[in-house]
Amino acid sequence: MSAIDIRGVARRFGALQALDGVDLQIAQGEFFSLLGPSGCGKTTLLNIIAGFLEPSAGSVALGGRDITRLAPHERDIGMVFQNYALFPHLNVFDNVAYGLRVRRQKGEAIRERVASMLALVRLSELAQRMPHQLSGGQQQRVAIARALAIKPQVLLLDEPLSNLDAKLRKEMQAELRRLQRDVGITTVMVTHDQEEALGLSDRIGILGGGRLQQVGTPLELYRQPANRFVGEFVGQANLIAAQPEGGGYFKALSHEAAEGTPLRLFAGEGQAGQTLFLLRPERIRLAEPDGAPAGPNEVEGQVREASYTGAELHLTVTLPGAGVLHVAAPESLFGQVPQAGVGVRLSWEAHDLVPLPDDNAAAKGSAA
Repeated sequence: MSAIDIRGVARRFGALQALDGVDLQIAQGEFFSLLGPSGCGKTTLLNIIAGFLEPSAGSVALGGRDITRLAPHERDIGMVFQNYALFPHLNVFDNVAYGLRVRRQKGEAIRERVASMLALVRLSELAQRMPHQLSGGQQQRVAIARALAIKPQVLLLDEPLSNLDAKLRKEMQAELRRLQRDVGITTVMVTHDQEEALGLSDRIGILGGGRLQQVGTPLELYRQPANRFVGEFVGQANLIAAQPEGGGYFKALSHEAAEGTPLRLFAGEGQAGQTLFLLRPERIRLAEPDGAPAGPNEVEGQVREASYTGAELHLTVTLPGAGVLHVAAPESLFGQVPQAGVGVRLSWEAHDLVPLPDDNAAAKGSAA
């Protein structure tokens, strides 16, 4: 039995169809993220699971129990909000104890549970601090401790790291994953941050246009996107439209090689009907301009733009005639950031060309 079972959930706001027939099953103990562009419906879906919104159609079950029409406090769900929503007039101990007192637990039981939760989030020594005396990361951990104190079946996270600076955000990603694994609680997180979702999640659901475009592991979504929408949204991608030429070769429609001749791709046999390929920037290799040929997928170009990120160089390479390719290369290949106009030779393997259906339709609308 799934921890969360969502069937045919739809939600309208007047003329706007925010969610359109979402089917999704989330396993017990899974860390699941909802990812997508602004306005895709991910926060709406989280609020429906939490009980803050009712679906226009469909149902939500938790542990086999239909909770579609239950109030939030009847759902056995803990939630951490984007701004943490700590009570400013209560200290850390009382914030964590709040849900236990609402449930009329006894004093000793409350003290033991709060102490256990503060130890879990490594804040035992700050029990008497007020929220304004805490850093952003500490406030986030208090919010998590408060949500977990009531022993919910499910933990919902609404962009829990978005208010933190980049360094602290990285640290708290590791802390959040540790906490989730230690407790073993089913967790659903909404985020705009792809790196955060890829790094934390067991599986991710990509929402677009109110529909679930694909559900899969981070590796599946990145390497095997179900459609063009997912391929373009997850990570950086070169999308190349092409026409079959036979023998595993294709003529690229939007890129030209040296002297304006059409760029030819070799994708191998079995792709005869394919018209669109995805090529990830890090799968493109750079070679010396006067080196030996690297294989059938090879083209010369010029650096148009280059940026240094510490571990990688991100290049935009112009192919003479028309078209560009985005390339991610180790900075050690150059020793310095290359200037615009530097000539480069690019190559890739046939299996680096990932075939995609040339549409935005949902290819995987549900996952068990």
